[in-house]
Amino acid sequence: MEIITYYGTPFITNGYVLRDSGEAIIIDPGEITETMKKAIEGQKVTMVLNTHCHIDHCMANAEAVAMTGAPLVLPEAELPLLHAMPQQGAMFGVPVPPSPEPDRFIEAGDTVTVGSVELAVRSAPGHSPGHIILVGDGFVIGGDVLFRGSIGRTDLPGGSYEQLMESIRTQLLTLPDETIVYSGHGPETTIGEERATNPFLQGL
Repeated sequence: MEIITYYGTPFITNGYVLRDSGEAIIIDPGEITETMKKAIEGQKVTMVLNTHCHIDHCMANAEAVAMTGAPLVLPEAELPLLHAMPQQGAMFGVPVPPSPEPDRFIEAGDTVTVGSVELAVRSAPGHSPGHIILVGDGFVIGGDVLFRGSIGRTDLPGGSYEQLMESIRTQLLTLPDETIVYSGHGPETTIGEERATNPFLQGL
């Protein structure tokens, strides 16, 4: 399994391409970048996936779907945010094209397959109502739940600090310390590092 990070949008968002055995999925396409295009060259893109539908993680949904022909997949509870993308953009002064409708929904207990690799889908709301994370062997694609030294903001519509902390406690801190966390913003980290040093997690 290869995990390629690409950066974009005015919000400096991390998007990811996961690829294995000639297949790839695109996660959180805030922007179509040259790094992302190169990462999917020669790959069969089987899915464009949103961990959640704040604009910085799905501004380029339409372009990614048109470019690859892959289905758009996201949690059903994020649909109101997806439909409100133009309004989200107006809040931040960023013009945002509407997203296509999802081809299917994804929820906790599902699996996502990339080549020969399976990822487990876990529900981790709090930053947004339907936020999901993807857990692989030794890593997690965590979206905006947990960052190096910080946590996702909860002051946007549908956010809940209590719910976010419960998600972190039950869905992330239950993973082994050596698990690498690929976040929606900033550098990667590990569960152990955040357990030991993240000021928001002390006492969980």
